Amino acid sequence: MAPVTAAVSTLPRRAFHIGIDVGGTWIKGALIDVANGTPAGAVRRLQTPSCGSVDAVAGTMARLVTELDAGNPGATDHTVGVAIPSIVKQGVARSAANLHSGWIGLDVQSYLQSRLGRPVRVVNDADAAGLAETQYGAGAATRGVVLVLTLGTGIGSALIVDGRLVPNFELGHLEVGGFKAESRASAVVRENEGLDWVEYASRLQRYLSHVEFLFSPDLIIIGGGISACSHEFLPRLSLRSPVIAAGLENSAGVVGAALQATTGRT
Repeated sequence: MAPVTAAVSTLPRRAFHIGIDVGGTWIKGALIDVANGTPAGAVRRLQTPSCGSVDAVAGTMARLVTELDAGNPGATDHTVGVAIPSIVKQGVARSAANLHSGWIGLDVQSYLQSRLGRPVRVVNDADAAGLAETQYGAGAATRGVVLVLTLGTGIGSALIVDGRLVPNFELGHLEVGGFKAESRASAVVRENEGLDWVEYASRLQRYLSHVEFLFSPDLIIIGGGISACSHEFLPRLSLRSPVIAAGLENSAGVVGAALQATTGRT
């Protein structure tokens, strides 16, 4: 499997870009210094419109960008990176998770450039988190094969090989034991089914063992909001590959989206 998209390895000093991460519940954004992956101020968030329609979500993004512009003079000069829960090919959404089906087939990159009035780069949300974690976070010192998994409403995944991203790597849809993996081992499933940490770790163990067998990663990074509770389940896992919590936790998508703003189309 040949890696096809380069991660940024040399970044201009004090280069700022807006990063936006579109989730099923919140749309988060910040102005990010991509030289070190840190936000210039607090990460802002607005509630994702319940309908998930293109127009409503884009309108919320526009409000968020306006807020970021107001708090950061000169931000209007910067490219916006947008992470969306979708397979992204050449700026076009090929799927829609927790969003309206109207996103599918849309040239999101061109559409948002028109709505926001500035250059936009679009990336899959899990890919954004993976880029951020391997550039600035828990995987920054690791070469070889790094697998980043975000456990949330579903299971997002990103595969980075020697610093290069393999885009749209949808491992949450793997079938394990007759079930789609994210229907059994996502963070939301744990909450909805009332699983304790022992029960949840058992499900995660089965999924990760399967993934490890398929891809032999040198490092597995667990992200998403549940990574803040990693001490509850990571010690209960037994794998050959090291498994660690994400360094950027739930802000990785915002940081990775801003990083994508420094690159070309995905």
